[in-house]
Order: sequence, then C-alpha cells, then structure tokens
Amino acid sequence: MSKKSKKPENQICANKKARHEYFIEETFEAGLSLQGWEVKAIRAGKMTITEAYIIFRNNEAFLFGAHIQPLLSSSTHVSPDSIRTRKLLLNRREIEKLMGAVNQKGYACVPLSCYWKNSLVKCQIGLALGKKQHDKRKTLKDRDWERDKQRGFKKDLD
Repeated sequence: MSKKSKKPENQICANKKARHEYFIEETFEAGLSLQGWEVKAIRAGKMTITEAYIIFRNNEAFLFGAHIQPLLSSSTHVSPDSIRTRKLLLNRREIEKLMGAVNQKGYACVPLSCYWKNSLVKCQIGLALGKKQHDKRKTLKDRDWERDKQRGFKKDLD
C-alpha cells in the first residue's frame, strides 16, 4: 500500500522548513513573473523553494534562490538560468507594508508555497518572525502530544 500525498491538486511546491523555523504572522498572495521555459518546467513539477527568500530593491519584491530545473526539450535558443531572481507581483501597499516590517521590526519575508490559480502561478508569502531553539522544541512537543491524543481516542473508539 502506498500512501497518498496530502498535496492539493493546484499546489506546485511548499516550503515546510519555513513553518518550522518561523512564526508566520501574516500571509500574502503574489504573482510570479516567469519566462516560457519556466512555466513548462513548473508544469512538469521541477520547482523547489526550500532555500528561497524574498529581497526588496527599488520598492519591488524579488524571489531569490527559488530553483526551477529546466527541461531538456523546452527551448533551444534560450540558455536557462535555474536560480535567477524572479520578480514578485504585489500591490504597492503590500510591498510598503512588507518592507516596513522587514526593515524596522526584525521580521523576515519567506515564501511558503507556490500554486496554480486559474492558469497563473502564485506564491504565498509569509511575514515571519524567527523561532528560537526552545520554540522549535515546544512546537514539536505539542505536535507529538496532539498525535498521541488522537491515537488514544482512536483506541478508545475501537
């Protein structure tokens, strides 16, 4: 028996490490500015954002470090750069809010997941505050406790 993945149909990739290392205060939805070969590679499931982060330059947001592995058959006249910086499409107010929090309050801006919305690629961004080591341990302990509680309830029902 093989386990089914819990990944929704429209989800491309998720950054599970971000939820472990940060407290996510607020989330935003941003579009991605992509080239043609990147869209083809994403449709084939060749995208990862585990080491990606968001930088701000000239009042614009960019996704830095996201890896899209190019397909061999996608394009012959373009030399693909798999980890190029990609522009995030956000409203001006959202960018100003994110920049203010990152610059003044010590927050970080991390990508949480990428998914399809209609035929567009969207990226869920989290305004995050870093966890300390004891916070990570507490989160794991709470998760284990909830899992054990659920197992206990299942045994009682059987």
